Amino acid sequence: MNILSFIFNDLLYYPLFNLMVFFYNIIPGQDIGVAIIMLTLLVRLILYPINTKAIKSQKQLQEIQPKMKEVQAKYKNDKGKQAKALMELYQKHKVNPMSGCFPLLIQFPILIALYWVFLNGFKDESLSIIYPFISNPGHIDPMFFGFVNLSKTNIILAFIAGILQYFQTKMIMGAKKEKNDKEKAPEEGKTQDFAQSMSKQMIYFMPVLTFVFAMSFPSGLALYWAVTTLFAIVQQFFIIRKQDKEKTISIVK
Repeated sequence: MNILSFIFNDLLYYPLFNLMVFFYNIIPGQDIGVAIIMLTLLVRLILYPINTKAIKSQKQLQEIQPKMKEVQAKYKNDKGKQAKALMELYQKHKVNPMSGCFPLLIQFPILIALYWVFLNGFKDESLSIIYPFISNPGHIDPMFFGFVNLSKTNIILAFIAGILQYFQTKMIMGAKKEKNDKEKAPEEGKTQDFAQSMSKQMIYFMPVLTFVFAMSFPSGLALYWAVTTLFAIVQQFFIIRKQDKEKTISIVK
């Protein structure tokens, strides 16, 4: 437990808390909301290479979905051969089906640490963990732009976080073309319909879950989630557009 406590506190919670206080100190007017936004952007920039790789892999995985369905239909009665054929397909197209989960695994402990940062960060006694080289402000004002108390829940920030989560989930899931569905065999079409149904449920489930969580925690966490989701949407948009351009150029050549 001491090792886990060291990893969480010394490598995540304390550094993130001190970074937030550092930004709070240097921002004119000492606005904690702006400090949280700056902390969020810094975290996203650090995770940028990992998230970029995951987004590219997800896009490639969507592109080979028809071939995956063909393999699954061909070896539907032999799971061993099906798994082997799918692995060969992944290797051929240089796709890692698990790469999309890796950023989530990294962000989850960071999210937990940030929860404690925003939960305890507005308490004067929490400033005792400030590093010696960072100025202790003595007190952190929880107000964002003077009218949003980030130490309490806020329905507007929770709603914004949920809406942004909707757009990000919709981008990740991607839209399926109807003409591809018509070309599927009846049995495969049923599988495709089930997959589409699950995708649609995720598109609406994730925003609702985000809203519920945001209403359960200090709104500083909702602000973080809204900013990090917006960053992810912009990052994904430019990466996918770049991939589509490169694909179009390669086809023309």
